[in-house]
Formats: sequence, C-alpha cells, structure tokens
Amino acid sequence: MPPVVRVQGLQKQFGRIEAVRGIDFAVEAGEVFALIGPNGAGKTTTLRMVATILHPSGGTIEVAGIDVSTDPAAVRERISYLPEEAGVYRSMTGRAYLRFMAEIFFADPADRAEALETAQEVTGLGERLDDKVGTYSKGMTRKVLLARAIMTRPALAILDEPTSGLDVLNAIEVRDTIKGFAREGMAVLLSSHNMLEIEYLSDRVGIIDRGRLLHVGTPTELKESYGAANLEAVFAEVAR
Repeated sequence: MPPVVRVQGLQKQFGRIEAVRGIDFAVEAGEVFALIGPNGAGKTTTLRMVATILHPSGGTIEVAGIDVSTDPAAVRERISYLPEEAGVYRSMTGRAYLRFMAEIFFADPADRAEALETAQEVTGLGERLDDKVGTYSKGMTRKVLLARAIMTRPALAILDEPTSGLDVLNAIEVRDTIKGFAREGMAVLLSSHNMLEIEYLSDRVGIIDRGRLLHVGTPTELKESYGAANLEAVFAEVAR
C-alpha cells in the first residue's frame, strides 16, 4: 500500500530566504510522524505546504496519491489541519461550533450526526459544550479545535503543537486520543516543542534544521544515533 503522504525534494523560498531545502519523507496509514527542530527550522512551513496553504517552490507532495500542487481541492477533502494559532468563534457555544463545522464538512445528516458525536466525545467537556467558547480556557478551546480537526476522520491529520495550552492531565488525554485515531488508520503529521510528547506519540521522527531534514528514525533509533538518554538531549544537540 502506498504511503498516505509522500514528500520528495520539497523546497520553499521566501524571496532570498530558503525556508525548506529539498526534504524527503513519507507517512504511512496509521503512523504518527513528527518533525522536530529549532524555531525557524522549516517545520511549520512544511506542514503548511502539505496542508495546501503554501505552494512549494520545488519538489512534490502527494496525499493519498494526489498531487498537492495540481489538485489541492481534492487533497483538502482528505486532510485536516490544526495550526498552532487556530481560532474559534467565541460567541458560539462549543457544541454549536462543532455542529456548524459538521454541517460544512458533511451533506448527509447521518454523517453530520456521527461527526458531531465523535467531536463531542473527543473534547471531554460534557455540559461545558453548552457554554460560549469565549468563556473557555486556552486548553478547553484547544480541545474543541482538536475535535474539529479529527471529527471527519481524515486520511491525514496535520497537527501543529496539538496540546498547546493544555495541563498535564488534559495533554495526556489528547495524546491518547490521537494515538487511538492513528490505530484506526489515520495518518498523523505533527510538530511540537514538547519532546516528551513527541517521544510518547511518534512512530518516527524527522529532525529538521535550517530547512534540511537531517535524520529520520524511531525515537529509540534517534537516541541511539545521538548517544542521548531522551529526545530532549537529541533536540539540544541539533539546536547547537
């Protein structure tokens, strides 16, 4: 079976700045693949290109066998994207927001109902879903946004800092949710500065710095390669 995502020779330039310099990787169905590296390394730029938000300067990206550059609309039907700085309609209740998003994604009432049920369960907010989002903490808002991102059960979920703003217990819950959806076959491409999160979630990790992918492997392989006790030490070695 071909990978859900195949990236080959990917490049992105902003004027004279080379943000991404010819990287290659693939993400299989049911796999959680993470990109780690210092600020400005090219992680978010890469995620945005896979998400069809930025157009590559060179190279190719295929999602489910579809070229992102030639048919971005078809790719968007198969992915979801949660950026680090995502927003929600603060005047809506959490439940109304999720229902609204389900109506955008699905024409069939049964599909909408199933997506809404999934989203409500993912948030874990219970009756607080009937309160306006403007009254939520940052962590609660993030859980609603994550629910929106995976309620459609996309072939690929692109998650930038998925547990941003969450306390330890809620972060663990969200990570377990992501792993559960991956076990059901959803591919996940994510980035996070939380190395404990990366180590817990990821099947494979790509280390990116100055737009180049330096090393790809399992967390165990990377720790062995860098002679490190954990991914934080690996990250520190790369960031020097």
